Amino acid sequence: MKLLITTLLITTTLLGHAQVDTSASNITISGYGEIYYTYDFAQPEDHNRPSFIYSHNRSNEVNLNLGFIKANYTTDRVRGNLALAAGTYMNANYAAESGVLKNIYEANMGFKLSASKNLWVDAGVFGSHIGFESAVSKDCRALTRSILADNSPYYESGAKVTYIPDNGKWLLSGLLLNGWQHIQRPDGNQTLALGTQIMYTPSAKVTLNYSTFIGNDKPSDAKQMRYFHNLYGIFTLTDKFQTTLGFDFGMEQQASGSTDFYNWYSPVLILRYSLNDRWAIAGRAELYHDKNGVIIATGTENGFQTTGYSLNLDWQLHTNAVWRLEGRILNSKDDIFTNADGDPTNTNTFVTTSMAFSF
Repeated sequence: MKLLITTLLITTTLLGHAQVDTSASNITISGYGEIYYTYDFAQPEDHNRPSFIYSHNRSNEVNLNLGFIKANYTTDRVRGNLALAAGTYMNANYAAESGVLKNIYEANMGFKLSASKNLWVDAGVFGSHIGFESAVSKDCRALTRSILADNSPYYESGAKVTYIPDNGKWLLSGLLLNGWQHIQRPDGNQTLALGTQIMYTPSAKVTLNYSTFIGNDKPSDAKQMRYFHNLYGIFTLTDKFQTTLGFDFGMEQQASGSTDFYNWYSPVLILRYSLNDRWAIAGRAELYHDKNGVIIATGTENGFQTTGYSLNLDWQLHTNAVWRLEGRILNSKDDIFTNADGDPTNTNTFVTTSMAFSF
C-alpha cells in the first residue's frame, strides 16, 4: 500500500495532460492531484482546522488534499470504475473505514438494463448524489468546500438505478445505501438507507436538482431516523457570469421512537465571473444553522449557528492545471473557535491556495 500511494503521488504531480485511452479494451486511465497550503490566523498548535472541516483541513503546511489514479471500463452495456486515493481529504473523510477501504475513492460496476433506453443499475462505492460540490476542487466554483458540503456525504456505497430519458434533460435515480457516508455499516446498525435524485437540465445554461436521504445512522437499538433534503440550481446568466443557489434541510428524531425532531438547514450562494479565458473570480456567502448539534456539536448555548464569506481567484495555467487563491472568514453566534492566544472567539479567518493537475 505504501508503494501504491507513493506511485500515486509522483504520478499525479508530474504528469501533464496525457489521458491514456486503450480503446481496444475499453479502458481509460486518468488521475488527479491537488497540493494546497492553508494559513489559519488562529495558528492551531496541532495544525488541524476546526473539526467540521473535512477538506483542506490542515493548517500552515504544504500538503496533498486529494490525489487519485482511476481506471474506467465502458462498453454499450457494462461500465465500471476503480480509483485509489490518498491525501488529507481521505484521512478526514474515511477515518471510520478500516484497512484498504481508507484508500477506495471509487469502486463500482454497472449494467445497462435496456438495449434501447438509458437505464442503468450500478453498485459499489461512488460519489454522493447529494450536493453541487465534490471532492475534486478544480470542478468546484470555490477552492474550499462550503460547510454544507463538508457536512453531508461526499461518497456513499450501495446500489442505484438511474434513468435518463432520450431528450437528456432529466436524470432520475433511486438508491439503496449503507448509510450516511459509509462503506462499512456502523456496528449494530441493521438499517439500510434510501436516497433519490431528480435532476432537470432544460438547457446548457440551467441545472436544477433535488436529492433526498432517508435513514438511520445509529445502532438499530437506538434508531433515530434522519430525513434530509438537498436542493440547488446552477444558472449561467451570461457567457461570463454564473450563479449557484443551494439549500439543505434535515430532520432527525430527538430520541429513538420519538415523534419530535431536531432540524438543521443551510443556504448557500456562489457568484462566479470569468474575467477572460484564464482568470476568474468567485464569492460565496453561506449560513449553517444546527442549534441542536445534530451534525455539528459544539456544546454551547446556541449550538452551531455560523455564517461564512469567501472570495476566490482562479488562474487557469493550462487546460489541465489551475492555481487558486481564497480568503475566507467564519463567524459564529457562540465562541466556538480559538484565537492565536488560545482564547475563545466567535470568528475564524484563513487563506488557502492550491495547485491542481489532472490527466
